Amino acid sequence: MLFGFHSIITAYGFWLPNDPRGSWSEFVGRWELVQFGKATKTDDLRSVATAPHDRSLRLGAKRALKYPAVRFTGRQALAVGHGFHKALAESGYAIHACSILPEHVHLVIGIHARDIARIVGHLKGRATQRLHADGLWPSDNRPVWAERGWHVFLDSIADVHRAIAYVEANPEKEGKPRQRWSFVTPFVWPPRKAAF
Repeated sequence: MLFGFHSIITAYGFWLPNDPRGSWSEFVGRWELVQFGKATKTDDLRSVATAPHDRSLRLGAKRALKYPAVRFTGRQALAVGHGFHKALAESGYAIHACSILPEHVHLVIGIHARDIARIVGHLKGRATQRLHADGLWPSDNRPVWAERGWHVFLDSIADVHRAIAYVEANPEKEGKPRQRWSFVTPFVWPPRKAAF
């Protein structure tokens, strides 16, 4: 039975297809990046973020991107949160944990009639709109987000609670305080109807 998703949404340039630690990609789409290696496809289901790797190679590849890799400021992260809140108000999604970090976002999302890829697309779209509306993003069409996200299916109540704990503690790994977002709702099973 499916109880929700742990979704990781990455900002543009955060995790490239040829990252030396591994990626879920099967090809490198830009010629400028190929010089830093082929895609590093991995089937590992655990995070490889802390795996030893050639950091200079990874940073060199980031410098070869068409646009600079995105690193959100605090004001931009707040705008992303406001965009997520708007998407929730429009849809009734349930978000049980959220951490918006400089280069990526962690979410625990409850089950919904809409496919997880569409939910994340909606969240990214509203966040991008809010960044533009607040004057916090250049008007040169540079991307905010990587094309796809990474979604772990949570198939037990214990998995949901573990994912929530992980997401809530995640900012501390970067020396930041835990985050509190007004749109985050407690996980309850069976789910209650959204009150938007």
